[in-house]
Amino acid sequence: MKRREFIQNTALASSATMLMGLGACASPTNHLESIGIQLFSLPKLLEEDLPGSLKLLSDMGYKEIEIYGPYPFSSAAAHERWDAVTPSLGFSGSGFYGRTAKEFRKLLDDYGLKATSGHIDLVSLENKMPEIGEAVRTLGLECLGISAIPGDLRTSLDDYKKMADTFNTIGENAQKEGFKFIYHNHGYGLHPMDGQIPLDIILDGTDPELVFFEMDIYWTTAGGANPVEYLKKYKNRYIAMHLKDMKEITTFKGDGGTSDQWIELFPLMTSVGKGAMDIPAIVDAAQKSGVKHFFVEQDVVANPKVALKESIDYLKTL
Repeated sequence: MKRREFIQNTALASSATMLMGLGACASPTNHLESIGIQLFSLPKLLEEDLPGSLKLLSDMGYKEIEIYGPYPFSSAAAHERWDAVTPSLGFSGSGFYGRTAKEFRKLLDDYGLKATSGHIDLVSLENKMPEIGEAVRTLGLECLGISAIPGDLRTSLDDYKKMADTFNTIGENAQKEGFKFIYHNHGYGLHPMDGQIPLDIILDGTDPELVFFEMDIYWTTAGGANPVEYLKKYKNRYIAMHLKDMKEITTFKGDGGTSDQWIELFPLMTSVGKGAMDIPAIVDAAQKSGVKHFFVEQDVVANPKVALKESIDYLKTL
């Protein structure tokens, strides 16, 4: 951990001290036996050569994958939004990369990989649950959920309260289809709004038996919150985690609610273990809190063949 950077950055000194005080240099309770990868880390390689890319991940030692949509059964709105951004992304592949769910599952089996989690849009979860359930069972997913709440549905505390109710309904329907609904936090919802923390409203307002959470440690930190504190406060609510690292501890200039703020912090993202975040302490707290699935995620990293291997090699040492 780069202590000098914490000390020099007086604006972040208090939060950095908290992070270090809550288990810095701790060793994880158990070694991570199954390390996963969020496929959005290497979308261009997957689009160019799906079998070869899956083999690459398997050879590195990854055991689990987390997929992202849209999928063939996703809502029309999800496909339209995706089509609108793919020109700027430089790739269009998602879901099963032109395969059926059965064909995709067969490829995963061939390379010793297991799809345990995935991201999908909110509209599909509200309107396409039978189709989602069929795909979940074909792939063997344990959890599926959303990566972010649409901006127009999180402008007030009432919006967050309504979203908690929506999550409970989705979670109940997901349970009937045999999977766990998860909510992946992004950078918003961690700053006080009218005296309350929006993310806490979601956590406190949802049924622990129906709604589960995936912590992104990078965006949690960028939002000014402490991953270890949340894991301790909400034990058994988080079942999945995105692992990435930050070159130097930095927070959003605003509330973290817009994509331009996220993109601004992309250059600070680095391989797990090469940055300033206390990964051992976070992983230790996660294991004690009930996190089962650990996914490396380095959003569209420039050199995935190097970066993703650096991350898993580091995690194997914990």
